[in-house]
Amino acid sequence: MKRSIKIAVAVTGSLALVGTLAACGGGSLTGSDSKTVTVYSADGLKGENGDGFYDKVFKDFEKQTGIKVKYVEGGSGEMVQRVAREKTNTQADVLVTLPPFIQQADGKGLLEKYEPKNADKVDSSGRAPDGKWTSVVNNYFGFVYNKKELPEAPKTWEDLLDKKFKGKLQYSTPGVAGDGTAVLIKAMHDFGGKEAAMEYLKKLQANNVGPSSSTSKLAPKTDKGELLVANGDVQMNFAQSKSMPNLGIWFPAKGDGKPTSFALPYAAGLVHGAPNSENGKKLLDYLLTEEVQKQASEVSGGFPARTDVKATDENATKLADIMKGVDIFTPDWSDIDKNLKSYTDAWKSATGS
Repeated sequence: MKRSIKIAVAVTGSLALVGTLAACGGGSLTGSDSKTVTVYSADGLKGENGDGFYDKVFKDFEKQTGIKVKYVEGGSGEMVQRVAREKTNTQADVLVTLPPFIQQADGKGLLEKYEPKNADKVDSSGRAPDGKWTSVVNNYFGFVYNKKELPEAPKTWEDLLDKKFKGKLQYSTPGVAGDGTAVLIKAMHDFGGKEAAMEYLKKLQANNVGPSSSTSKLAPKTDKGELLVANGDVQMNFAQSKSMPNLGIWFPAKGDGKPTSFALPYAAGLVHGAPNSENGKKLLDYLLTEEVQKQASEVSGGFPARTDVKATDENATKLADIMKGVDIFTPDWSDIDKNLKSYTDAWKSATGS
């Protein structure tokens, strides 16, 4: 989702930004240092001010193990592409990304089979049948709106075609951003197929600002009133709303139907040929501990991946209220993984993007 790729190293007491890595070249991130683990991840779990889920979890992991976390962030598709480019000189140990990109990584042979401890406590829909990836934080797709400028959230997809949203609506790029791809998935579900969804998105393009590789950057624009509506996901937007008072979360319905959403978890896998694979396994194990899973809502504003961990904190109560009345459907991820290019090509053709 984010265009730039940032590297951060977990050090005692903080996550320190150590620079920006160029898209190509540069030295090894890991080398043969047995006291590091390199994580390539979709954005959303690291706080802008060092107060996010990753900030706390990585710091605690280092304290317990002495293993420093080197962190690289980008869009879901961007991270998979990067691991693929580095296949002959693997840099990452752990890959965390949203569906369908975690399935794409598996299909490209980029993941090594490893089932973390407690993976059996994750619902079967949240882990790979072949054991190559497991959800670590659950999440749901959604939209945001500016509560100050709009007295109430839009209710339907059709509402977004109103002229008042012209130049005030934006969604991240399908095929690049996980949440952008989710726009296609939800539209195809709600409109009953690809053709009807593309017909709608073609109409919506009249109001759309244009492509964005970063979903996380759309929420600040919405909070400031530069946008009235944008796409996002519940975990990221709920966390952002703590410092963005005008941000509201909503879920479009089709016509007079019920609002819908689907699970869009942060899924993690061990990278094939990882230079520090044992440290990668330790981190994956740690992410599914009860201690960390309880922080999924308390710190990240997300949902525990383990079905046996029931969050009862204040955030968990608020998140339950946000999801009340929303129909949750399950996408056919194998179909989406197989046909993602044809779906994104159809979107490009429909929107002229």
